Amino acid sequence: MRLDKYLKVSRIIKRRTVANEACDAGRIMVNGKVAKASHNVKEGDVLEIQFGNKTVKAEILSVQETVKKDEAKEMFRYL
Repeated sequence: MRLDKYLKVSRIIKRRTVANEACDAGRIMVNGKVAKASHNVKEGDVLEIQFGNKTVKAEILSVQETVKKDEAKEMFRYL
């Protein structure tokens, strides 16, 4: 699944366009490397997202095309 779509489906970032812009700005890293929005993510990947001066680390636990709001939190785990 594309990185920008995963960020939206998992509700880490609310809108796909915002996720796309964050990727273009180089604020999202996958496994220690700056990733583009089209990067394919898989289970076990570690995301690092910079929100302003704060950095959030999360591990991908599952990749699904659609998910309910309550189950979205189970797609990743904060590190």
